[in-house]
Amino acid sequence: MAKTKLTDGWRLGSADDGVPIPNRVVLAPLAGIGNWFVRLQAKRHGAGLVVSEMVSSFAVHYRNEKTCRELLRIHPDEHPVSIQLFGHDPYVMESAAETVAAAGADVIDLNMGCPVPKVCKTGAGAALLDDPDRAVALARAAARGSGLPVTVKLRSGQRPGERKGVSLASRLVEEAGVAGLCIHPRHASQRHSGAPDYELARALVDELPVPVLISGGLHTAAQASAAFERTGAAGVLLARGSLGNPWLFEELLGTREHAPTREEVLGELDWVIDRAIEHLGEDRATRYLRKFYPWYLERIDADRSLQAELQQAPTFAAVRARLGLAEAACVA
Repeated sequence: MAKTKLTDGWRLGSADDGVPIPNRVVLAPLAGIGNWFVRLQAKRHGAGLVVSEMVSSFAVHYRNEKTCRELLRIHPDEHPVSIQLFGHDPYVMESAAETVAAAGADVIDLNMGCPVPKVCKTGAGAALLDDPDRAVALARAAARGSGLPVTVKLRSGQRPGERKGVSLASRLVEEAGVAGLCIHPRHASQRHSGAPDYELARALVDELPVPVLISGGLHTAAQASAAFERTGAAGVLLARGSLGNPWLFEELLGTREHAPTREEVLGELDWVIDRAIEHLGEDRATRYLRKFYPWYLERIDADRSLQAELQQAPTFAAVRARLGLAEAACVA
């Protein structure tokens, strides 16, 4: 049998009506970041599938205006796209999944791994590792409401040595019929630190009959390739490593061999500025992009003084002038 490569296409869901995905490099859900233009950027650079930031099922169910307008916005060029929901109530999840499907999502992803206390204290995120019956009910509800393939993002457990995520993964496949899983092989108390347990991930890949993807600690092409090889996963999810570095998708897919030039980095940031204005309007976008600047400036070895200048700049005209960018220029 030929060895699976990251460039190989695959299908999420049934052979008849599943979602075809052109490669195995995926943009991970990035809380507070993964809006439509961040996902579109990843698609422009080769991502086969993109996943939204975490969206509250309650906010969608109760038709929160900002959530539905901004977080459920899907660009026609970013398909296939997965919208990630979180919550603890199956009825609400079914309703939210129906709305998300109507918004144009191709896949529903459920977050059962977020370790943040304000999420867990509601019974959502990683708290579901301790409530497997509810987790299974939520996955069933999402499938009923949406009619789409449902995937789940999991942690290995809450604490060191736990394997609750592994046993829950089996139940989600067997009892809820989820189409795929993503394992972040660190326990929830680790957050994003410590060495991922790739042997645990490998065992899950070998055990389950659905695609299992790997996430966590994949900041470079070398790390992502090594995790893919070591675990036998169906694909890799890029998260923080892709921030300010969408060229990482190209590296993994073999379409780029060298680091981006200064002109490429600044051109990409210029594209992001235009999209942020389109998404939020200039005033909100000016504030929103302050957290983006360090990701791009790191790639051109800019000093901290420039970072501080951009974060304090009152307008994008001032940002562009400081970077030597033409007003309203953008990358195709």
